[in-house]
Amino acid sequence: MECVFGLVGKDYALVVADTSAVHSILVHKSNEDKIMKLDSHKLMGASGEAGDRAQFTEFIQKNVALYQFRNGIPLTTAAAANFTRGELATALRKSPYMVNIILAGYDKETGPSLYFIDYIASVHKVDKAAFGYGSYFSLAMMDRHYHSNMSVEEAIDLVDKCIIEIRSRLVVAPPNFVIKIVDKDGAREYAWRESIKDAHISAA
Repeated sequence: MECVFGLVGKDYALVVADTSAVHSILVHKSNEDKIMKLDSHKLMGASGEAGDRAQFTEFIQKNVALYQFRNGIPLTTAAAANFTRGELATALRKSPYMVNIILAGYDKETGPSLYFIDYIASVHKVDKAAFGYGSYFSLAMMDRHYHSNMSVEEAIDLVDKCIIEIRSRLVVAPPNFVIKIVDKDGAREYAWRESIKDAHISAA
């Protein structure tokens, strides 16, 4: 019951993801970070099969770093989105990755941007996006309350509304969420919304 969503505000973009690592009827952990920091000004939120998600996001992260190392300049957010789409398209008819991606970034020239990339390699630049079962509720809330010039405080309030709706309406709702933001000061973790904490088990 994964949920990843994001939106673009006045001078920032943010990505929110649940932190549950599940398989079948088992919850393995409740603090799995599904939002990867690609570089200083890019975030990649991913949902899908755990192995594909971890392998593909790390593959993209290392290739973005390699491009910057070779050329001395970072990829723009649009270029990173198109590179990601190209890799998904290449793999699509060989060994497809079952992973859906929300890519957020901030560029000096163009400001914040958000890209919706699905597992069949389509890419769209959007103001708001969501994947997973929670998208039914988060998209509805964002359609109702989102506007393009939202302050960070307004966006976090909207995120909290989405999380409350997911927790109250989804039959098996993830308990914990992480919120990350990217703006002119870079990409960083903003907050957690936790209702369950993993217990630390002492060694026998």
